[in-house]
Amino acid sequence: MELYDELVARGLIAQVTDEDEVKKMINAGKATFYIGFDPTADSLHVGHFMALCLMKRLQMAGNKPIALLGGGTGMIGDPSGKSDMRKMLTKEDIDHNIECFKKQMSRFIDFSDGKAIMVNNADWLMNLNYIDVLREVGACFSVNKMLTFECYKQRMERGLTFLEFNYMIMQSYDFYMLFQKYGCNMQFGGDDQWANMLGGTELIRKKLGKDAHAMTITLLLNSEGKKMGKTEKGAVWLDPEKTSPFDFFQYWRNVADADVMKCLKMLTFLPLEQIEEMSHWEGSELNKAKEILAYELTKLVHGEEEAEKALAAAKALFGGKGGNSENMPTTEVELVDGKIGVLDLLVATKLVNSKREARTLITGKGLAIDDVLIEDVNAQIEINPEVIIRKGKKVYHKAVAKA
Repeated sequence: MELYDELVARGLIAQVTDEDEVKKMINAGKATFYIGFDPTADSLHVGHFMALCLMKRLQMAGNKPIALLGGGTGMIGDPSGKSDMRKMLTKEDIDHNIECFKKQMSRFIDFSDGKAIMVNNADWLMNLNYIDVLREVGACFSVNKMLTFECYKQRMERGLTFLEFNYMIMQSYDFYMLFQKYGCNMQFGGDDQWANMLGGTELIRKKLGKDAHAMTITLLLNSEGKKMGKTEKGAVWLDPEKTSPFDFFQYWRNVADADVMKCLKMLTFLPLEQIEEMSHWEGSELNKAKEILAYELTKLVHGEEEAEKALAAAKALFGGKGGNSENMPTTEVELVDGKIGVLDLLVATKLVNSKREARTLITGKGLAIDDVLIEDVNAQIEINPEVIIRKGKKVYHKAVAKA
């Protein structure tokens, strides 16, 4: 199976312009393509994961990735799929986040010997003259047409700032600049980026002529990514300091049954034939498929050693009390006479955000400590030397007495 057909079979392709040409270029390893990442936090998260995996697949087939860091567009904010305006970041925050992104991307993409490049759109966006933008770029966009796109229509009632309204123009200009500076002939993005991406393709053709070779593909990146990566504790990050390898493993180990095969196809590098065999699994076998998914993705993000540790810790947990908890997320807590109030314990371990949330968890019978259900919100928990906390059915944490 050639690469383009494999991407289709894995459920990645949503919409394409010039499909025959796209297919030919990707399969021949002749595409120079970009995917953009706005640095809105100091770590990439699961929502970015699919894009990184796609870049890796394409690079392995000889295509050249451009990782575009949005040092400029990050100052504006994309209205697509958002009910409110994005929080404004300072230039210092954005620069710091970009440095964090660079380190994490290098685990997925080989930037050596010109095999891939990383660029920052601040290099051209921050120096633009406003009048020049209006004359040279703004004149290529129809306001009437822009307002027909869903990304703008859904924000009209709540309020769309003129700042955000310009995001499409800035993203389109990115493709135009990458096309000229680096020979970038293809752009990829989530299906909620389709309007912005079409704008880039049209800008190139209007400015450089209809024969200018620029193509657009959208993938099921953001629509699926928005369903992924959210937990009661917040986003699932790729930074091990923000989401531990164990918690990352557990997130994928606990995906819904209906999503297991979809995730295996889209995110792992396992052969499709192997995944197809697993599609017939049920019951305990389906749990095994989840374990394979969790292991493969943890290995990809955090390395084989951390994946092995997480797998061992998970097996110990599901094996019941007395299992090896060595690699479980752990918090040292202050004790008074060897004990700590259960509400304080939950807040200290960051399993909840507040004591109110802790009370709700306990009264809902969602907390067990050392496999004993806790129903008293005033309970004093003895820790000597450790206890295993279970929140709900799937979240585990170890608390140890502070020395």
